[in-house]
Amino acid sequence: MPELPEVEVTRLSIAPALRGSTVLGARLGKPLRWPLGCRTADLGGRRVGDTLRRGKYLWIPLGPRSGRPADDAGGLLMHLGMSGSLKWLAQVETSGATTEPPGPHDHFDLVTSHGTLRLHDPRRFGAVVWSRAMTSDPAAKLLSRLGPEPFDATLDDASFYARLHPRRSAIKQVLLSGDAVVGAGNIYACEALFAAGIDPRTPACRISRPRAARLLASVRHTLSQALQLGGTTLRDFSDAHGMNGEFQNVALVYGREGQACQRCGTPIRRLVQAQRATYYCPVCQKR
Repeated sequence: MPELPEVEVTRLSIAPALRGSTVLGARLGKPLRWPLGCRTADLGGRRVGDTLRRGKYLWIPLGPRSGRPADDAGGLLMHLGMSGSLKWLAQVETSGATTEPPGPHDHFDLVTSHGTLRLHDPRRFGAVVWSRAMTSDPAAKLLSRLGPEPFDATLDDASFYARLHPRRSAIKQVLLSGDAVVGAGNIYACEALFAAGIDPRTPACRISRPRAARLLASVRHTLSQALQLGGTTLRDFSDAHGMNGEFQNVALVYGREGQACQRCGTPIRRLVQAQRATYYCPVCQKR
């Protein structure tokens, strides 16, 4: 599943191309997780603003249609689901069309004066939803349960600890829930917990203030490193221009079951928590 680094890498790869373009049209393929919420014809004629990210969602702001008042503006909230990715197809004809026809798993095209943004999603758990604003439903409802962004200055050691302290669930599950901090998906949660020296089975309520501070720093470092390396490509993730991520090449525990821990030499172990694989070192990570 694309996590925060992959979604941010995707945003960075599409934002410059989309910015300032005009929507010429849109195409819907097979149904996605939620309905679009407007007619594809209603997207035409709108000017595209700066693409934003909130958690694992992308927000593409669209101005009002020609001759319409300012309150006609809105945007598209996009989610890549379990297996989705966005591809940028540069404009090759004056009509804005491209030479690459959509395939069976290409379920949404946003055709602009600069080129076409295409959503490829084999499992169709992704979504493209129209909303008047990020603060209006349905976007507001979908974003309402997200915790703070990992690099938000308002997220400090004290507030992070306060979010962990009441929780009795295992710390790995709390990280995956995304309400203490967004972005620490399965791979990055495993790596951050290893870096912080915390056993993934430890109840969140047992994490002390110093360990919480160390964990927050590890989450930030792990996600920052993943961003610098273009995310993680285990199967088919690539940015909108086809570039793969490389974080998987520097992971210290994820996917390394049975291999020696690079700190202490103990074999890395694997367990299943809430149907997700967890990798950890039984010596370096303490409860």
